[in-house]
Amino acid sequence: MAVTAQMVKELREKTGAGMMDCKKALTENDGNMEKAIDWLREKGIAQAAKKADRIAAEGLTAIEIDGNSAVVAEVNTETDFVAKNDSFKSLLNDITKFLLAKKPSNVEAALAENMNDEQTLEAYLNNAIAKIGEKISLRRFSILEKTDNGVFGAYLHMGGRIAVLNVIEGADEETAKDIAMHIAAVNPKYIDRNDVPEEEVEREKEVLKQQALNEGKPENIVEKMVTGRLNKYFEEICLLDQEFVKDSDQKVGKYLKSKGGTISSFIRYEVGEGMERREENFAEEVMSQMKN
Repeated sequence: MAVTAQMVKELREKTGAGMMDCKKALTENDGNMEKAIDWLREKGIAQAAKKADRIAAEGLTAIEIDGNSAVVAEVNTETDFVAKNDSFKSLLNDITKFLLAKKPSNVEAALAENMNDEQTLEAYLNNAIAKIGEKISLRRFSILEKTDNGVFGAYLHMGGRIAVLNVIEGADEETAKDIAMHIAAVNPKYIDRNDVPEEEVEREKEVLKQQALNEGKPENIVEKMVTGRLNKYFEEICLLDQEFVKDSDQKVGKYLKSKGGTISSFIRYEVGEGMERREENFAEEVMSQMKN
């Protein structure tokens, strides 16, 4: 029996297992849905799938560098306890090496890519979930490239709670790491003012204008006030306009220039940023178990 995309979708919805695992389960069982579900359970994949709706907002970031290529990745767990486990750290190391070797275009492509002759990355993660007992997920990754004249600045803060990877041309690795540490501490959104989207600038101008008018400032000085406050806004969000954390008497842009360097890109990951975090409530957990 031919396995259709609709059948794969249905099995995935029923079990929460990965797309490739669902397709294989159906193929192995001639399209029989119930047998495919049993097959997934026997393989331990359905057990992993039961954890798919849990919140995994803990974890670690990691950086891997090889020649002119580097990758920074975030892999999430449910608890900080598991994230500190050596088995998880080994898993994270395997994943970053795999990502740098394969260079997939996105997370979905990475999960479908063969990690070895026997399994995809998705299957590898499901096996780890079955062993560790927590949801584990590859949340995101970025691959950066440099020229022979460039250097990578890599920095992990708090053992991997924050990761920064940058590419700097014309300077040394010590300078690049200094910039990476600054980015970890101050969290800029853009390299310079030219990178800020025009719509964001216009929105900020309008907010600043209304603030000045609400303060009762006369129209003829509002524009000057907006310009001054907009400059302060750029100093908050643009790397090169920020005061350098290791020397507040100079801006990052001036420091880089003094070292003969220019920055072309940077990535900053902080574990769990923007994600919903699980609220632990032991009493509620006991009550819910008593009702089941």
